[in-house]
Amino acid sequence: MGKDRLYRQEVQGDLLARLKRIEGQVRGVSRMIQEQRSCGEVVIQLAAIKAAISQVAMTTLACHLADELTEGLAEGKELKDIMADFMQIFRKFT
Repeated sequence: MGKDRLYRQEVQGDLLARLKRIEGQVRGVSRMIQEQRSCGEVVIQLAAIKAAISQVAMTTLACHLADELTEGLAEGKELKDIMADFMQIFRKFT
């Protein structure tokens, strides 16, 4: 696996910023529950967290696919084999 895999600087910075925001959102939901805020308000925040996590996952999956294609083709792998390997990871998220 090459040194420029997955978390290239620009992607790494974006993902880390998103994860910090998600962390803050989760703490906020915890406070909301402690304060006995309405379930509706909590659900709205949980939906936002879910969407943010999906964005992080999709970005990570896109990087993984790009890396798998680049490395696999360079190693002479068949495209169908590269995609089969990728789909195993993709299915874990979905």
